[in-house]
Amino acid sequence: MTDGNSALPVAIRTDGIFDGCRWQSGPVLIIVRGGVIAAIDRTGATPPAGLPVHHYPGATVMPGLIDAHTHLAFSASAGPVAGLAGKSDSAIIRMMRKHARSALVAGVTSLRDLGDFNFLTLVLRDEYANRPAAGPHVVAAGPPITRADGHCAFLGCHADTSGEIATRIAEHASRGTDLIKIMATGGMGADPTSPQYTAAGLAVAVNAARESGLPITAHAHASASIADAVAAGVTGIEHCTFLTPTGIVRDDRLIDTLAERNIFVGATVARPRSGMPPSVLETLEPYWANHTHMLLDRGVPVVCCTDAGINSAKPHSILPSDIAYFATHVGTTAALSSATATAAHACGLGGRKGTLRPGYDADLLILPANPTSDVAALLTPAAVYRLGHLMTRTQPTAL
Repeated sequence: MTDGNSALPVAIRTDGIFDGCRWQSGPVLIIVRGGVIAAIDRTGATPPAGLPVHHYPGATVMPGLIDAHTHLAFSASAGPVAGLAGKSDSAIIRMMRKHARSALVAGVTSLRDLGDFNFLTLVLRDEYANRPAAGPHVVAAGPPITRADGHCAFLGCHADTSGEIATRIAEHASRGTDLIKIMATGGMGADPTSPQYTAAGLAVAVNAARESGLPITAHAHASASIADAVAAGVTGIEHCTFLTPTGIVRDDRLIDTLAERNIFVGATVARPRSGMPPSVLETLEPYWANHTHMLLDRGVPVVCCTDAGINSAKPHSILPSDIAYFATHVGTTAALSSATATAAHACGLGGRKGTLRPGYDADLLILPANPTSDVAALLTPAAVYRLGHLMTRTQPTAL
């Protein structure tokens, strides 16, 4: 691994490529200069003289993964809230660095943090911008805006009135957050079927975010709050569960509106596991039916993401495994695109990440096989490149 801000120029050779949209077989030569992709050759041409070559025979190169919904301050334990109690900011940042590093070596070269504590993710974002070899690219929302007695209130960003909502968003903007997250409904420790904010309150939040030049995504399980958030003009919906007091009930008209307005849906992957309450288990089948057979089929931009850190089943390296599970519902190509090309646009990184093109960041994942036919290849990456810096797993063959 090369320390510093600029990686050395290098040529990377593989025998296949997934560019963020489709896989192609055949010789691939990617030239990396100054941390970006300078050229992609598929003719079998000889690398430029004098340029180091990293050769991965039989491997596929693809964009680095993007996790659009993480919580770096959460310990991925049975008690992530307790994991913050009594800790100094410096101790929490040390823990967050470990979480970010574990994501990076698993192939997550960019992540969007949607549940910050004391705005500490901004520290990591700026640190990794200056030292890209140290961690992934971070997109930071700051602490989510919630009610004083609401979901994630322990993160400290309370807003109960319209005036408080606008003030909180202005504070976030002044601190330099990349976006706003608002808790439209409850969740952990608060009823997810109940709205936390009225339609008017959500409209205030969207307008305040727009005035600050920031996108805004809404944590929303309840159908009524999804509809209110969409009407207000949010850029994203997290979870989008369509919960009602009687269970999950799909709203076809609302799904069509999500598609028409190109609103990103963060499908935080949930799979059945032992110990889940029956009330949760019975929601999983209709949740996946909605996300895989309705939202995607109707053109909603659905992003496979993790909610990493919220419990012991969600370590910060979980995205490759979650993509593999997502693929069982939507197919491998759709799952891979969801966590690369689509995720880049959802996170405001379109035009520089998520796709392999000249001029894009050299955030690369080298896999031992074609992931569109063997998605399990995600679980054993040969190498990860972050802006051209090599995070070694298997040493490439030097030519």
